[in-house]
Amino acid sequence: MSSKTIEKRFDAMKTAIAILISLVLSFALVAIVSDDPAEALQTFALGPLSNLRRMGNVIELTIPLTFAGVAVSIMYSANQFSMITQSTIYAGACIGSWFAIYVTLPKGLHSAFVILMAGIVGMVLAAIPAIMKVKWQASEVVSSIMINYIIMQFTLWFLLNVYKDPTAGFNCSYKFKESARLTKIVTGTRIHTGLFVCIAAVIFGYIFLYKTKWGYAIRVVGQNQEFARYSGIAVASVMIYSQVIGGLIGGIGGGVEIMGLFQRYTWEAPPSYGNDGLMVGILAKYNPLFVPFAALFLAYIRTGADIMSRITDVPVEFVNILQGVVIMLVAAEMFLAKWKHKLIVKNAQKQEIAKEAAK
Repeated sequence: MSSKTIEKRFDAMKTAIAILISLVLSFALVAIVSDDPAEALQTFALGPLSNLRRMGNVIELTIPLTFAGVAVSIMYSANQFSMITQSTIYAGACIGSWFAIYVTLPKGLHSAFVILMAGIVGMVLAAIPAIMKVKWQASEVVSSIMINYIIMQFTLWFLLNVYKDPTAGFNCSYKFKESARLTKIVTGTRIHTGLFVCIAAVIFGYIFLYKTKWGYAIRVVGQNQEFARYSGIAVASVMIYSQVIGGLIGGIGGGVEIMGLFQRYTWEAPPSYGNDGLMVGILAKYNPLFVPFAALFLAYIRTGADIMSRITDVPVEFVNILQGVVIMLVAAEMFLAKWKHKLIVKNAQKQEIAKEAAK
């Protein structure tokens, strides 16, 4: 068995142990604060499976989390810690909505066009911190956070001054044309055809990162920029296109979310999907293939916590503790590091013994 295989198995086991520890700690907390902990825990664990609508809620939340996770995975694989995914989703949904209101196209083609425009918006936004990093060595973390604030104010202005419906009674856009909205695919839920776009994004992200020369360049740059530079890889280009492609996926995610679940644009503040994408990416080890499972896990526990908060006396903030412990343990490099070292050493010793026996 190679050391690489051992590391992969260790990472999977480490994530599972982190989740188990966080669940135990969270359940202990519920037992302390709740008058009926058994009911609270049962509601949390089984509530999302209690009926079709709630199961649909889990899938509906998994979709944007998956888009965000894939976007983050591509950017962070190049060691580019941009926070721009928040803005790509938010602005993609906002600007894409304009095309859903004022452009006339046939059903299917219209929704595809809106999602494409949202993706282009995401690309443009993600390119800004990337170019600033390459040209002026500006930290992509700082510049992207500043851009997020600018975009938050801009999209609010856009909503209130460009396509606000004055007859609606609240701050929202005019209604989207029916041809722009995504079709529901499961009766009794709001699961829509954006699910297929989401699956395509996961497949694209995995193939791009692990089966193409561009993805290989991203991963090499992410591991060691100096080695990549001396190997002839155009590091600056990689830093830019990794963020631009991540922005494209984030923008598409925003377009899919708004066209799949809403009849109007109503977001006066950015949803947390961009920041949630960081958690998904960390849990998935920045591998797009594992992103849907990490996203499904987060969607499930959040849906369960929401149901629990409405039925029992445990507040929904309970899930924040669970999430925090999981991410902290998964991200901690030294967590179970001694165990990993022992596994690698033991495997090396076995291989050495096997070589001696073969002589």
